Amino acid sequence: MQSNQLDYFPILMQMLLAVGFVVGTIIISGKLGPKRSSKVKDENFECGIESVGNARIPFSVKYFLVAILFVLFDVEVIFLYPWAINFKSLGIEGMVKMVVFMMLLLVGFFYIIKKKALEWE
Repeated sequence: MQSNQLDYFPILMQMLLAVGFVVGTIIISGKLGPKRSSKVKDENFECGIESVGNARIPFSVKYFLVAILFVLFDVEVIFLYPWAINFKSLGIEGMVKMVVFMMLLLVGFFYIIKKKALEWE
């Protein structure tokens, strides 16, 4: 399959349009935005609840660990979709590779269960 540079023109146009929109929005909001500031306007607003205390409250490391594990396993599951679509054309070799992939996934899952990473205190 041959391609030339003209085939990439729509992608370039879309990128220029997206970047232009973002830059234009930032410039226009700086020119048209509110100019007057006060203590009430500069105060943080969170769903109608007044802010109390310091915003630098430390979170538990478990919270971030669960978030990272979720992203990790979510990305690994994404690899199952192309395999499922091309299942018949990959043949037995594709099946063996997916079994190895799933076994590595299960080993990692059992490892984090053994380390009690998913137990919330």
